[in-house]
Amino acid sequence: MAIRYKTDILAALKEKGYSTYKLRKEKIFGESTIQKIRSGEILIAGQLSQICKLLDCQPGDIIEYVPDDEGN
Repeated sequence: MAIRYKTDILAALKEKGYSTYKLRKEKIFGESTIQKIRSGEILIAGQLSQICKLLDCQPGDIIEYVPDDEGN
């Protein structure tokens, strides 16, 4: 079982005017959070909430559940 991003979060934020520089400068996200997004790690609820606020979307719009290939 895995949860993954459906979209490139940083690209979507950039389209809304939030470059990684701006995210750090305005203290929206720290460097470690930005690196987690880059590496595909799913963030904690508060950080996902902030992304949804910035992108004006729901969590299901940016993350999805992908079942294992084991047939469970």
